Amino acid sequence: MTSMNTFTNVTPLPRSFYCRETIEVAQSLLGKVLVRRVNEGILAGRIVETEAYKQNDPACHASKGMTKRNQVMFGEPGHAYVYFTYGMHFCFNVVTAPQGVGEAVLIRAVEPLEGIDLMARYRRTNKLTNIASGPGKVCQAFGLGREHNGLDLTDGVLTIVDDGYVLDRIVTSTRIGIRLAADLPWRFYIANNPHVSRR
Repeated sequence: MTSMNTFTNVTPLPRSFYCRETIEVAQSLLGKVLVRRVNEGILAGRIVETEAYKQNDPACHASKGMTKRNQVMFGEPGHAYVYFTYGMHFCFNVVTAPQGVGEAVLIRAVEPLEGIDLMARYRRTNKLTNIASGPGKVCQAFGLGREHNGLDLTDGVLTIVDDGYVLDRIVTSTRIGIRLAADLPWRFYIANNPHVSRR
């Protein structure tokens, strides 16, 4: 496993990782590390919870076709799709599937690993398990907003890397906070991880 303060030296996941079936990517992202470079240093956290959104899924932003808001989803896989929701917070998604298919994986929760003091300041909390245990919290902790929509995750200031972490067990459940297609078992999280948003 990679030691602390070395995430900048780890090669980001390649485009081919994201250009796969969305549910497969959602599961494969568990255990990977989200890394953001900021002026103050490095923010890094292990992805512990995800949700898949497919184009034929009525809960997916792309289900009714391309719009100005969701056009990133139809672009090249491996880019960030960041949107504002409920007039309250941003959500960070990873674009998946081949170009032209509007699909993505929502990053629901992250376990802070590096830059924790800065994340805590962004979130205004000192409770470790409350820093990034939800999609809105992830964006607050990593300082992500509209300006990060469309960023290439395979190179640059926002990446996802593999540090060799081995998962023990993945839990599958229905998705959270949606009305449409709420029965689909497309939410995944690392079993017994205290940073998951909800069990």
